[in-house]
Amino acid sequence: MKRLIDAALVAAVALLAFPSAAISGNKIIYGDDNRLDYFEAPAARKALADSVVSLWKADDVEASGSKFKLKAKKFTDMIEEQAGAPLCATEPFREQPVGAFCSGSLVGEDLVMTAGHCINKDTCATTKFVFGFAVKARGGKAPAEVPAADVYTCSKVETQRLQASDTTGNPYLDELLGKISDQDFAIIRLDRKVTGRKALPVNPESTLKNGDALFVIGHPVGLPLKVADDASVRDIGDGKTYFLANLDTYGGNSGSAVFNAKTNKIEGILVRGDQDFRAGGTEEKPCVESNRVAADGGGGEGVTKINQDILAVLTIKSGHTAAPAAAVIEEAPARDTAPILDRFGLEFE
Repeated sequence: MKRLIDAALVAAVALLAFPSAAISGNKIIYGDDNRLDYFEAPAARKALADSVVSLWKADDVEASGSKFKLKAKKFTDMIEEQAGAPLCATEPFREQPVGAFCSGSLVGEDLVMTAGHCINKDTCATTKFVFGFAVKARGGKAPAEVPAADVYTCSKVETQRLQASDTTGNPYLDELLGKISDQDFAIIRLDRKVTGRKALPVNPESTLKNGDALFVIGHPVGLPLKVADDASVRDIGDGKTYFLANLDTYGGNSGSAVFNAKTNKIEGILVRGDQDFRAGGTEEKPCVESNRVAADGGGGEGVTKINQDILAVLTIKSGHTAAPAAAVIEEAPARDTAPILDRFGLEFE
């Protein structure tokens, strides 16, 4: 798992006083920044987004009568706390709140699919699942509180896997050595059936190939829901367990559903990627900005592919096989370790 902000970035901000200092890092905005708020997305994308959920620490979701209050911080303030400098003025969404630590998708009447590193049996009871954390209208704001009907608790981790064939056991050493988890997923059973939202379709027989169009829906950096379109498969990998794509994603997106843009079916789960931010601004006024490369640059974002292990769990736990998109949602024509420092949510031993 990569980090949003690490010690190197903090040092880089300080080194802005020395113009000759090289500030390097991997980048994650590929070409144009394609992230859209909920209200900006096409209707077909909104229908899918309604079944995307944000994961929160229970302490940050406080019961208040028939609603729950969400404890969040302004995006730029959170960055400044961690890096010692605010977000650059050109960064989008800088005034929006951040609070979620991962993303997930509804794949059964009470089942959520997310990344394996986002949750485990030890953090199940202290994780809340919040639907509807989104900016719904132009000029509107993300909700500071949500109806109790949109807040769920983890009842059981039906399965959770964070596995690689040749890892060292040390996630940071694995990262340096280029070792990756080729199985990173979890299926969570909620405390009750979800009402008013439809299960999202997964693709049980993927024929995904390099260049195929993709989009992702989730909560980058814990922001209100974002839809990021105009991406594609960069490297299909072994064709069985994971693939790489040029998705505009950040920490907090981990667990997000990655969709085939032609079918609206889920092809995989966003699980890893490059460092999110780099030092920007000037010596007199340093700031933090998103890493950027050309659409075909950088290392790509890692996606755990919908595979037979996932399908088997969904079949057993939901009692049916993955449904075609038209039967679920109409196909479109087209715990706390240092959350801000972790590239994609939580870290586990």
